[in-house]
Amino acid sequence: MKGKKQGTWLMTGGLLLMAAALLLTCYNLWDERRAAASAEGVLGELPAEMRSAENAGTTETDEMGEIEIPDYLLNPEMEMPAVEIDGEGYIGTLKIPALDLELPVMEEWSYPRLRKAPCRYSGSAYRGDMVIAAHNYKTHFGRLKELRPGDEVTFIDADGNVFRYAVAETETLGGGDVEEMRAGDWDLTLFTCTYGGKSRVTVRCSLLPEKGI
Repeated sequence: MKGKKQGTWLMTGGLLLMAAALLLTCYNLWDERRAAASAEGVLGELPAEMRSAENAGTTETDEMGEIEIPDYLLNPEMEMPAVEIDGEGYIGTLKIPALDLELPVMEEWSYPRLRKAPCRYSGSAYRGDMVIAAHNYKTHFGRLKELRPGDEVTFIDADGNVFRYAVAETETLGGGDVEEMRAGDWDLTLFTCTYGGKSRVTVRCSLLPEKGI
């Protein structure tokens, strides 16, 4: 009789664990779809110059025919401009063709913001030390480890300035290696935490020269 009760409890416990795992899986799928819809909605509201890289590498001239130098080149320490949407600031868009990704980038990071879109973790595209973090959703940075050296990454700021990068290397850092994340002479770093948060998939990128240079 005692053995039967123990067997019933074990079976009940197993069923509860299976149900919990199923609920967790369903929640993760829902959360990922919600995040994808949120990012897509923001992209649709961003100004056109933040969504197009057609003029990348071209030099603009003023009415007098003189070359216009972007403000960030004259003052790399300037704050990156942001566009406000639904109370949140966005500094630009990130495109990774190899992963078929186009995502808005939020001005400041926080855990709640990471559930909406990638966030600037630190640095600036103007100084050449920007670090962007995102959740490990497949529709965000969940596939970063698939990137290979030479893959192109494009960032377009709120003023329409285009920054083209090439993936240089991929590394795995510990979950608490904050200083290591910012270390090195990298123009752009992308990272996401692995499931459980024990480590971070980190992609280092180098700025490409402008077309025609």
